[in-house]
Amino acid sequence: MDIKAIHKASCHCGAVEFELTLKQGIDPRRCDCSMCRMRGAIVSSVSLGDLKITKGSAALACYQFNTMTAEHYFCTVCGIYTHHKRRSHPDQCSFNLACLEGVNPLLLANVPVADGINHPADR
Repeated sequence: MDIKAIHKASCHCGAVEFELTLKQGIDPRRCDCSMCRMRGAIVSSVSLGDLKITKGSAALACYQFNTMTAEHYFCTVCGIYTHHKRRSHPDQCSFNLACLEGVNPLLLANVPVADGINHPADR
């Protein structure tokens, strides 16, 4: 994967499309917070400016809970989680690796799990 190139991503139905500039490649991880545990997505992160919605911003809905800091986005047509603005790193977006064109996150071995239950902002 050329980490300097722009990579395309989309939800399941294609109503939402976005581009990612993966300057550092991908750093896959899971999280065990209540939200991530239930959605089961493997994610990676980029700086806010490195994720650009190119189609369907009106089809995105935002879900917030607890501190109302993180913004979790999903397609209102197919329901797929696409990305979220992070609570622990507000200058970053995490994105669903399954949305990234040409990536099957189920083939990634040894994906680490971040401790989202004991969030750094709650200490």
